[in-house]
Amino acid sequence: MLKVLVVEDDADAGALLADGLVPHGFETKWVANAQKALELLETEDFVAVVTDLRIPGMNGVELCERLAANRPNMPVIVVTAFGSLDSAIAAIRAGADDFVTKPFEIEQIAHTLKRTLKNRELREEVQRLRGLVEAMQPSHEMIGTSAAMKSLFSTLGRVAGSDASVLLTGESGTGKELVARAIHGQSNRKDGPFVAINCAAMPDALLESELFGHVRGAFTDAKTNKSGLFADADGGTLFLDEIGELPLHLQPKLLRALQERTVRPVGGSSEIAFDVRVVFSTNRDLEAAVSDDKFREDLYYRINVIHLELPPLRLRGNDILLLAQHFLAAAATGNQKPVKGLTSAAAERLLAYNWPGNVRELENCIERAVALTTHDHLTVDDFPERVRAYRPSVLILDPSNPDELVSMEEVERRYVSRVLESVAGNKTLAAKILGFDRKTLYNKLHRYGWTRDDAD
Repeated sequence: MLKVLVVEDDADAGALLADGLVPHGFETKWVANAQKALELLETEDFVAVVTDLRIPGMNGVELCERLAANRPNMPVIVVTAFGSLDSAIAAIRAGADDFVTKPFEIEQIAHTLKRTLKNRELREEVQRLRGLVEAMQPSHEMIGTSAAMKSLFSTLGRVAGSDASVLLTGESGTGKELVARAIHGQSNRKDGPFVAINCAAMPDALLESELFGHVRGAFTDAKTNKSGLFADADGGTLFLDEIGELPLHLQPKLLRALQERTVRPVGGSSEIAFDVRVVFSTNRDLEAAVSDDKFREDLYYRINVIHLELPPLRLRGNDILLLAQHFLAAAATGNQKPVKGLTSAAAERLLAYNWPGNVRELENCIERAVALTTHDHLTVDDFPERVRAYRPSVLILDPSNPDELVSMEEVERRYVSRVLESVAGNKTLAAKILGFDRKTLYNKLHRYGWTRDDAD
């Protein structure tokens, strides 16, 4: 139980408050003056102090000042008579966390205590993470202490020592290129080039030439020979981002290049050998693309030798705050602004938001907040409207109203829909979370009346 010290000179009020907090999960001790409170704090551990402002000897404001100087992490709630708000404000300035006016309900004191303890815990966590960011110097520029990221870091060390192809999957913005660079940086190819291309950002007509090169005269603008990215990455790593967007007519040529370890430039008649480790990434469901004849099955198995799934930011817990502090420090330096951290309310809002754009969205949010803030700590008001106004979608059923109750099939339908939403429509990952195979998932979607296009 959480142990709270009550300071109240009125015996009836003190006993009432001390006894009343017990059913709300607190263990209490009651003393009649500030001096006894300070003596007790030296010998026993308390999570918070609740004190009346009008106590004999050292008053409540002076007690707040002493605690702020000697025990800055001790939450203090002051109780004051209605109409004495000036004294309450003085107590806040002296270091109190909150105040409650008389007359009050015990539930009000308990709620204020729990909220204050939660806010204090968040502030301490933000401070801890700030120190952790300052101490961390990750060689791969990736930051995270969550179980999902620790597992990923451990796997990267084993993957880097191989030359096998790697397929990185995950939602947009989860940091797939950073992982590709980390694999390169920890491999025996780290002294060679790292070459990256986004297959979705290159026009189809140019992508073949960009990847494999061309010879002079191969097409109208081919005035000189050009080496492709496979040749440019020789001895290093080639990162093919958004491989799921590769046009069907280029997929056989890529498959042959991966199998033979040679490429033929556009318009050329000879093969050019290359020594390249290839890393692929996609935010598409490639198994579904294979089923829909939008991606070659033989190419899929060729690139999916080692598969790493990157976790979405919403499933990384306090990594959100760790990354936010990292981006904040960088933005504060870049903008030459004295922004030091996050308020507890801002930290709570960041943890509550679902981050559909993942790490990329968080970085953008923090950079914007630092640029616009007028404070030394970011507040909720510094965030974009979508973050400030976000409320998680929760299904609440009223069991007292029969009209609210639904069948188990409807519960399943809603849950399947929620899982698909959470994984951005990735049906392979959704099936894994739900414990289905993909065929079972598609059968259920069909039974719910969803077409293949609806599901996509």
